[in-house]
Amino acid sequence: MENNVIVRLENISVSFDGEEVLNDFSLDIHDREFVTLLGPSGCGKTTTLRIIAGFLYPDSGRVLFDGRNISSLPPHKREVNTVFQRYALFPHLNVFDNVAFGLRVKKLPEAEVKQTVSEMIEMVGLKGFENRRVTSMSGGQQQRVAIARALVNSPRVLLLDEPLGALDLKLRKEMQTELKRIQQRTNITFIYVTHDQEEALTMSDTIVVMQGGKIQQIGSPQDIYNEPKNAFVANFIGESNILNGVMHDDYFVEFAGAKFTCVDKGFRQDQEVQVVVRPEDIKLVAPDAGMLNGIVKSTVFKGVHYEMLVEQAGYTWKVHSTASEQPGAQVGMVIGPDEIHIMVKPEDKAGD
Repeated sequence: MENNVIVRLENISVSFDGEEVLNDFSLDIHDREFVTLLGPSGCGKTTTLRIIAGFLYPDSGRVLFDGRNISSLPPHKREVNTVFQRYALFPHLNVFDNVAFGLRVKKLPEAEVKQTVSEMIEMVGLKGFENRRVTSMSGGQQQRVAIARALVNSPRVLLLDEPLGALDLKLRKEMQTELKRIQQRTNITFIYVTHDQEEALTMSDTIVVMQGGKIQQIGSPQDIYNEPKNAFVANFIGESNILNGVMHDDYFVEFAGAKFTCVDKGFRQDQEVQVVVRPEDIKLVAPDAGMLNGIVKSTVFKGVHYEMLVEQAGYTWKVHSTASEQPGAQVGMVIGPDEIHIMVKPEDKAGD
């Protein structure tokens, strides 16, 4: 398959009880990538994963694996394995026997099973836990067992359905790093489902942002964050100030009652657009040094930064800064050309 595409979904449509979940959905996933399907509940991301796994068959469209149509192939005949949020471990077996289960089903020689399982247990950081009952282990440890069990059969693709959802925040952050390390070490394609933007940005090579059964944007974490294609992506990935503006010419935009130099081009002259400015990209200065002037309405300490709401010309700006300003203070705001992102304005939002 061209360009190392390992999984291709072609024009997939799926409905449940007459309600369309995916509509003419197409997606290419490249070999050895960490790909994350990201979106809110009900956007179709888990349905997409289940179709790749073979747990669900599409109403129409095709699933290709290495160029071969596997649309009607049952799960056990596909070169994929799945790690679920609930782990689905065998409670009566210890760690070693849980991981070895799939290899023993294949009737591999026990010496080969022992060597392969031992290597996999060491890779997920559980060396010394081989004889531990999984029911006595923490959530994070159980998850490592589930990952080892899924990887021990050397699948071409590993599917992960919100596997960190049941873990506490600290453990979740540790496992994000661990999962990325495992993916890089095994060179297996990971397809990961989550609604957590930080997880997606931390681990992924490619993020597929979904809403309403459709793809909103595909790109690297940097592209998705810095160059959102529409207001949904801009708001879902991090926080954004989104304003209406007019693109007077290439590299020249007006919004919030002022004119700015930007780095965007290719718009019609005086085209109405939407402007995205991230809260952390606004520099607060003295009022007489600002491109825009406003009044601080509230200040909240967020741990790493302060979040301030600044009222300016009828718009409330969200500003993140390591220095705080008191409510009621007059401030200037400076926004550099690289910090202004221009989006095409949706036709159905011509005047809001």
